[in-house]
Amino acid sequence: MSRIGELLVREKMISLQQLQKAQDEAKRSGRRLGHALTQLGFVNDQDLTQFLAKQYSLPSINLSEFDIDPDVLKLVPKETARKHMIIPVNRAGATLIVAMADPSNIYAIDELKFLTQYNIEPVVSSEQAIEEAIGRYYEKAPDLTDLVGEFETEDVDFSADAGDDVNVVDLEKQSGEAPIVKLCNMILLSAIKKKASDIHIEPYEKEFRVRYRVDGILQEEMRPPLKLKNAITSRLKIMSNLDISERRLPQDGRIKLKIGKDKEMDFRVSVLPTLFGEKICLRLLDKSNLQLDMTKLGFEEKPLGDFKKAISLPYGMVLVTGPTGSGKTTTLYSALAELNKPSRNISTAEDPVEFNLAGINQVNVQESIGLNFAAALRSFLRQDPNIIMVGEVRDFETAEIAVKAALTGHLVLSTLHTNDAPSTVSRMLNMGIEPFLVTASVNLVLAQRLARKTCAECKEPAEKSEQALIDLGMKPEDAGRAQLYKGKGCKTCNGTGYKGRIALYEVMPFIEPLKELVLQGASAAEIKAEMIRNGINSLRLSGINKIIEGVTTPEEILRVTVGD
Repeated sequence: MSRIGELLVREKMISLQQLQKAQDEAKRSGRRLGHALTQLGFVNDQDLTQFLAKQYSLPSINLSEFDIDPDVLKLVPKETARKHMIIPVNRAGATLIVAMADPSNIYAIDELKFLTQYNIEPVVSSEQAIEEAIGRYYEKAPDLTDLVGEFETEDVDFSADAGDDVNVVDLEKQSGEAPIVKLCNMILLSAIKKKASDIHIEPYEKEFRVRYRVDGILQEEMRPPLKLKNAITSRLKIMSNLDISERRLPQDGRIKLKIGKDKEMDFRVSVLPTLFGEKICLRLLDKSNLQLDMTKLGFEEKPLGDFKKAISLPYGMVLVTGPTGSGKTTTLYSALAELNKPSRNISTAEDPVEFNLAGINQVNVQESIGLNFAAALRSFLRQDPNIIMVGEVRDFETAEIAVKAALTGHLVLSTLHTNDAPSTVSRMLNMGIEPFLVTASVNLVLAQRLARKTCAECKEPAEKSEQALIDLGMKPEDAGRAQLYKGKGCKTCNGTGYKGRIALYEVMPFIEPLKELVLQGASAAEIKAEMIRNGINSLRLSGINKIIEGVTTPEEILRVTVGD
């Protein structure tokens, strides 16, 4: 709205002094600028509406002459209407017409789309007219509870410290109410539609919010009423077959959701007790979207050849490293899909099993009953295996058994949490594995990250600074001829300029020069320098190649990788 103030000055509808007075009044009262301008009498309400409509090339509406259907009002909660200074006025098919004081507010339009599941068509009205309409209509119209059902505060707003005093029967009944069921289903289905990887449902002292992680970035989606947090939490716990009466301990579960005849989605559910209630995190696992073709994961030709060669060896270890959510499981599953033949016995120990793979024996690790990675590994070695996959090497015991298996004729695939491939050596040595065992057992280490791809729908050439590209790590000759692209933001990418992700790989085969350095006790930095000297691309160099190919942007590579 500050831009509108400047335009009003330019059109000589108000003076600069009047604008400054209105801005001071808006700051003092906590109101918006348009409201302050009309309240101070600097501009007529109707003139302001006509001016806004002309600036945004949208129709204007006189709300005092318009009668709004109560069923239309039910689509938008009062809190949302007040927060964004909007009011729904009509609907036509799949479109909801909404009067807005600031039609350029894409966040408001996105939130309305999410809440109503309608396409939003804005029309212009003044803030004062909208405020009067909200007071007029919402006094007799139902509140936000209409979206999720009529609940009294005392029915569902249990204290986070209630412990054993919680009435489980009442809570279970409330969580089964149709509006709560509908809202929870909407949260899950909307996440699938937006291709989110995680859903975070978080209670705080005075608010309750839902966030989605889309392409690795968290974004807020909605804020349900705080008084419904226990009913929503209980509904999700019932769907996950968890104990709704236990609110003091973390719990893990799973939800299976069938969509249509063919598609089935899995949600891995983690419940964590926090200060103001239980936080729920759901990881989306889409079997139909699991990419098992290595050529489509983002590998370049030479690293892909090195990786395939390492997993084709009859014995040894192949380690995949990276932080949580960097695509390690997908890479390992793609390797298993390549190796999965009737002549091979493949066993995996995972925590938890994310996808079921036909023809592979998968074990779900359960620490609570003593079935940890080490116990599963010991059992595998008595099951006549050819290939073993261990979800993660976390401790000396697991590492020791994995190394012994790799040295006695088995191919072992596993993951580690390290920042890059050379750091894996230091991690294994810190666990207590001897250097000569590391060099004898490890065939290859692969580090990876996921970078967002530039949106194909709104991709356009971008300006470049050759010096900035050289500082990033690009060769001067490449920086000179590279054509950069960026996404300007569209409906497809939700205005971010990015859509989808591509993997960056650092594939380090254990060649002789590297083995010698490990035996000499070299640091991770020395190993990395030797790796690059031998023509092995680091994560940063892999990212630079993706910039040159026009797949992503320098800003994204700076976000997910560090300099060499």
